[in-house]
Amino acid sequence: MAKKAAKIGVSRRALVQRVNRALARNDEALKSYRGARRQIDGDYFVVNVARSWIVREHVRDLEALGRELSVLADYEVLEEGGRDAG
Repeated sequence: MAKKAAKIGVSRRALVQRVNRALARNDEALKSYRGARRQIDGDYFVVNVARSWIVREHVRDLEALGRELSVLADYEVLEEGGRDAG
């Protein structure tokens, strides 16, 4: 019988910091929508800080973005709930 590997939880804040460090290499940053716009467009968007351009809109899945940027390992998951939850 195969043993199931335990997943380690990563807080939303820690994952946002990891994503921002990875994006900073390309002069980009992850920003958060505020208010009613959050329900329409998702929680986050990516902006090029050097040119003030929105590079990516409608980022709803922070965990998927973290995996795409290789800042979240296979054995890590985004913990839901708590103070850091959006």
